[in-house]
Amino acid sequence: MKLPVLLALLGTLLFAANSCKECHKGIEPIRDSESQMMHEIRDVARKAGHRYNDCIVCHGGNPTSMVKERAHTGTVPYFLTHEGPKDFYPAPGSPWINEHTCGMCHQEQVRAQRNSLMNTEAGKIHGAEWGFGVAGGYEHPHATFDVNTSDVHARLGTDAYKRYMQTLSALEPQGFPKQQTEIPPAPTADEVEQNASRSVYTYLRQECLRCHTGGKGRFRRGDYRGMGCASCHIPYSNYGHYEGGDKSIDKNASGHLLVHAIQSTRDAKVHVHGVEYSGVPVETCTTCHNRGKRIGVSYQGLMETEYSGPWDEQGKGQPKLHTKRYMHMQEDVHYQKGMLCQDCHTSNDLHGDGFLTGANLGAVEVECQDCHGTTKKYPWELPLGYSDEFAKTLKTGTQRGVATTIAAYLKKGSVEPAKEGYLLSARGNPLVHTEKKGDKVVVHLASGKDVTLSPLKTLKNEGKLSASALTAMDRIDAHTDNMECYTCHATWAPQCYGCHVKIDYSGGKQNVDYLAASHDHDLHGMTGESRDLKAYLVDGKVTETRSYLRWENPPLSVNGEGRVSPTMPGCQVNLTVIGKDGKAIVENYIPKLPNVEGAGEEGQNAIVMAPVHPHTVSRRSRSCESCHTDPKAAGYGEDHGRLRADQTRDTVIDLMTADGRVIPKRTQVQIQGIAHLENDWDRFVDENGTQLQTVGNHWKRSAPLSNEQRAKLDRSGVCLSCHQTVPEGDLAVSAMVHMSQFAGVTVDNRVHRDILNKNIRIGAWTQVVLGALATLLALYALKGIFFRKPKRRKRFK
Repeated sequence: MKLPVLLALLGTLLFAANSCKECHKGIEPIRDSESQMMHEIRDVARKAGHRYNDCIVCHGGNPTSMVKERAHTGTVPYFLTHEGPKDFYPAPGSPWINEHTCGMCHQEQVRAQRNSLMNTEAGKIHGAEWGFGVAGGYEHPHATFDVNTSDVHARLGTDAYKRYMQTLSALEPQGFPKQQTEIPPAPTADEVEQNASRSVYTYLRQECLRCHTGGKGRFRRGDYRGMGCASCHIPYSNYGHYEGGDKSIDKNASGHLLVHAIQSTRDAKVHVHGVEYSGVPVETCTTCHNRGKRIGVSYQGLMETEYSGPWDEQGKGQPKLHTKRYMHMQEDVHYQKGMLCQDCHTSNDLHGDGFLTGANLGAVEVECQDCHGTTKKYPWELPLGYSDEFAKTLKTGTQRGVATTIAAYLKKGSVEPAKEGYLLSARGNPLVHTEKKGDKVVVHLASGKDVTLSPLKTLKNEGKLSASALTAMDRIDAHTDNMECYTCHATWAPQCYGCHVKIDYSGGKQNVDYLAASHDHDLHGMTGESRDLKAYLVDGKVTETRSYLRWENPPLSVNGEGRVSPTMPGCQVNLTVIGKDGKAIVENYIPKLPNVEGAGEEGQNAIVMAPVHPHTVSRRSRSCESCHTDPKAAGYGEDHGRLRADQTRDTVIDLMTADGRVIPKRTQVQIQGIAHLENDWDRFVDENGTQLQTVGNHWKRSAPLSNEQRAKLDRSGVCLSCHQTVPEGDLAVSAMVHMSQFAGVTVDNRVHRDILNKNIRIGAWTQVVLGALATLLALYALKGIFFRKPKRRKRFK
């Protein structure tokens, strides 16, 4: 009897067993065998006639064959999906086939995923198109794929959420498109010669669009991940090495999952080398969220640096992570408490609600006040839409209350019973891991830890807020009504000023079109990144650098919700395109866009400052002075932009005469001029209120601070208010100064503040008393005029 026949007979005998494990001995169970998920998976396998082989429910294949090629390419007998037999799926989470795998149980999330922002990357695309000068206004027509909302189930969420989003979509239609088309293909070198701005699609496809859930992205340290559902739900290490028990997987080969296990909620325990954890680690999120806004790495306290120190024991510098090096800053307080990204961000935030949005503010439904409330109202006392207004006026209305029921599909994850109810997001969905407990809030973290939180009103009632906190959050209503919480509490933000992009078409096909590679998927759901990337090389090579990095005291602007927010550089593109002949087609070019951002036909600079939540929250806020006395906070730039020389002119450094004439003939330009950069990168509005560059390119309300807001913000020069007559210049002040010196009083910061406070109160009361006296005197005088008795006339005898 021939070997193939014997193997076929053996496969038939193994039909009732798990034949997959004959080759994959030692592989980890995808979930605990007694979990509800595994019970349901085994039930599906049993109904398909495979009582003992649960692998095929997710992976498909032909379990009756012991020949690898047949087992991995055949179809499961008697296992029919709604479209036919199940094929072999080595990556069951792949978005190209997961309707047959994950979607068997999680239909809602799988249907919604295609239109989610993490898949369409619409905000990132529009930002790049804006920076390169090809955006047609504020509309968001492009995505990674052709997508629309017509073939999706009803929007996921409560009725209140659906009504809220319908209103918001009508208010900001450019941010909630009905359909989007795939971005144009990467241009050839010849096409770029005709229109250099088309190079944006080379830039997007080679750089930005590595990180969408439709593909696996780049294979570099820190960038390894799955795709589709596995982008988040399967663990990958920095090196992409498998460290589990399956002997068939090469443990030295990159591109593999860490172990064969699902990471998701607190109920899904993952075991690796004796360590047990639950939830999706922050490091999974940072495989993508490490550029652009950089919120993932910032949350961990990681800030990019150009330097490689300190050295290790072998004298080597810091290894690159995500192709960058970092310095360790203060971590977000939520990170310090052990909170993962999913502990704040909801299912709709992450999976999408089935409809399209153009940028993050459209996708994220949570606000700080949803858990913390304000000093005057508990979270459940606030109206829906609070701090999510997308308007100039404060949201008012009836109390939002709490939720006592949740959608059936959310119960497939971990849900803790809430006796008093679940808190609601600003848009009306229950926060299923956050419950009301008296005047406290209990957050059930994905890690398994429970955190009890005292809302601000509780802290105030218990006398636990400092004097400065009460002043900022309770006494000054303008802060609470008009600002994001993180405007003060995000104490740093990564600020990468000046994005110098060079795209060189002189070398032919050099870099990979990652979007094309992700589109090129087979029947098994595998994309081009898993094959030979050389097949996806396109014309052009992208190189990026920057002008400078900062982190301290981010400037302020108004975000799309209409609230004052920290601000960081967005796409501040300074473009150079090298043609196929090696000569510049455009050199150091900042495009201008007409009729947007306060400009007319002359156009506004397309470099962008972006309102942002930096995810660097601290209990300690930034100082009052960092906003009220710093011109950078107002948008004027560091020291009003006076520190930088004229950047529109070339800078030559060589032997020169005293009047600046270059002496040698053989010399070159040290720093190239940038034609449209008439102000520094961090200066986006001038002292007269003229906008100098784009501030937010997605939402109607995004803008620099208004003239009125900047006037209220600016308290610079207050020192001179007193010190122009201190210690001399006024008799009374001079006498007070001499008496304090004679008494040995040291005027330190505390005493100085005490003096100012007393002077203000004395001055205020003096003016009140004087005003009252003046009023009384005026009334007395009026009385004398209108109510005086007439004089009697003297009679003469």
